[in-house]
Amino acid sequence: MQKYIFNLQYIILLKSTDILQIGIETISLEASSLMELSKRLDHTFAEVVELLYHSSGRVVVTGIGKSAAIGQKIVATFNSTGTPALFMHAAEALHGDLGMIQKNDVVICISKSGSSPEIKALVPLILKGKNPLVGIVGDLKSFLAEKSNFVLDTAVKAEACPNNLAPTTSTTAQLAMGDALAVALIKCRDFRSNDFAKFHPGGALGKRLYLTCGEIAAANDVPQVSKDADLTTCILAITKGRMGAVIVTEENKVLGIITDGDLRRMLTNRNDVTSVNASEIMTASPKTLSSDTLAINGVEFIKEHKINHIILVDTGNLTGVLHVQDLIREGLI
Repeated sequence: MQKYIFNLQYIILLKSTDILQIGIETISLEASSLMELSKRLDHTFAEVVELLYHSSGRVVVTGIGKSAAIGQKIVATFNSTGTPALFMHAAEALHGDLGMIQKNDVVICISKSGSSPEIKALVPLILKGKNPLVGIVGDLKSFLAEKSNFVLDTAVKAEACPNNLAPTTSTTAQLAMGDALAVALIKCRDFRSNDFAKFHPGGALGKRLYLTCGEIAAANDVPQVSKDADLTTCILAITKGRMGAVIVTEENKVLGIITDGDLRRMLTNRNDVTSVNASEIMTASPKTLSSDTLAINGVEFIKEHKINHIILVDTGNLTGVLHVQDLIREGLI
């Protein structure tokens, strides 16, 4: 299939294979630049991480143009992983937003050139306030590099843009540097999934970190029969419960589980089923979890044991049951 790329003066005809190659070359160039970036990291990176870790203030990230967009993403990552941060647009800072910077804050300024008019106007004002300044910059001879207390080099040989103009490789390098800082701080703070959950209570991520098996099972009836229940009673309980199984109990203690599969195997292996009771069909002492088990751990439990049901038991008593379909409906599988 051929694609047409329109220009004001001429039309360039590109084949799908050409377009694919452009994509491959772009990603390869940016990946190569990131590898070069990793080789240039030195003790300054560690010093910046230590500065951010020990700071009693916030991290104020600033920039302009595409660097500003990268700065906003870095701020979002910092905030979600335990490092208080805010974004201050370099241009807006010159018109009042400079007041966002407090006494103990650390400022990170992001710029490819390091010499844009807004950056050259802003940097002296930041230094006047005696806030530590970290420059993430693509030119070590630039104004920003010379004035910063700490410099993180994000220079790239070329942009992926064929005209070497649109920030592409350079913004990828900036983003990677921000991620590297954030991940290092995660390690320093021993920031764990439970901590992460505090900042992500909603959406699919929130479900993975907060939702318990008990909360899912609360919507389900718990089909139960006694160990002496006959075959008809067992089948009716399975049908009514719509779980594909029934729990065999005695005084609310779990003795076993009977599934559709157990019934089929029993009918295959026995000619006379008139006298069969639940204790003869059930899988005895089934594996159980407590109701406060995270649902995402329940998913791993089901996969590990190759089962379709999770029986929930608390202080020795049956408290609920859930089916693999419940986990699928919650988007956990």
